[in-house]
Amino acid sequence: MELLTFDGSPADVYQHLSTNHRSISANATMEHSSIAFFVIEGLSSLGEIKMFLFVILLLGYIIILGGNGMIIFVVLSDPKLTSPMFFFLSNLSFVDMAYTTTTIPNMLSGLVNGVSSISIPGCFLQMFIFIMLSVTGRAILTVMAYDRYVAICNPLRYSVIMTRPKRLLLVIGAWGFGITCTLSSVTMGSFRYYCGPNVVKHGWCDPSSVRRLVCGDTLIDNIVSLAFALVALLTTGVLVLMSYILIGLSISRMGIGERLKALKTCAAHLTVVTISYSAASCVYISYRVAKFPPEARIIISVLYSALTPFLNPLIYSLRNKELRESFQRTLRRLIPTTTLAVKGVNTVS
Repeated sequence: MELLTFDGSPADVYQHLSTNHRSISANATMEHSSIAFFVIEGLSSLGEIKMFLFVILLLGYIIILGGNGMIIFVVLSDPKLTSPMFFFLSNLSFVDMAYTTTTIPNMLSGLVNGVSSISIPGCFLQMFIFIMLSVTGRAILTVMAYDRYVAICNPLRYSVIMTRPKRLLLVIGAWGFGITCTLSSVTMGSFRYYCGPNVVKHGWCDPSSVRRLVCGDTLIDNIVSLAFALVALLTTGVLVLMSYILIGLSISRMGIGERLKALKTCAAHLTVVTISYSAASCVYISYRVAKFPPEARIIISVLYSALTPFLNPLIYSLRNKELRESFQRTLRRLIPTTTLAVKGVNTVS
């Protein structure tokens, strides 16, 4: 039997085999058989630069897990952090950790191995979780904008409005909004027929990249996906903008001292929102520029997905005095405990 030889990267081999498979299945006299998995091409074509990106991405991922994990631990363990803002912040940190965990480990594996594969159900599960968490994160930022509005514009009624049941309802609403805006488009894509090629030209199961592999018309999929994306972005964006317009009007009627205090209250959240929407705009522009290199587009998408989760702990710890003090109290509690444990081990030895 003659052996098939093919020179090229692993992704090229998969591409070659899947294309052959598609040409066979396209024959009307033969039985159609769908592909079993997708190949995530990622950044396999960058050569030696891959290891540099691997180190940067790994360090960033460790900082994301450490910083956001620390915020969750501090908020849950410090009885002084009872403000609704810290409750929402801990939920945002959890979403950021889960959001980056959906894609970055697979990206790291792909950078080491050159190319990675994923089953079709696994691909759509990853897609659903990634998009859902992205929308949920923006919804929680919107809830935090409402929290800041109540704190500045209705300070005397703040504790009455932002009760514990109300906080839980707002967070549940944010998760429900994320699921609603994601479920339809991802479900439609999962029922489409994929006969090859099976190479996803992205770092993960990106919806637009996977949709290019559908064997059939995807016009309805594009319309549904665009409609829900606009609903997710415009709803959260408009609500955040309205909150800050009302906050700005309220601040304009305050004295200088109260104005500075109010600005400090909003500084961290406003910084995070600005970075998040600015990064999203850059990704949107990169997808609309036809001659934009695919590798650069993937790198921009990775940076966008990791940027806000990476900066959130830094921004809030630098901008929020209560959180900084809580970090210091937590470290003082942990360091003596660790020192005593080490001394105890040395004494037993």
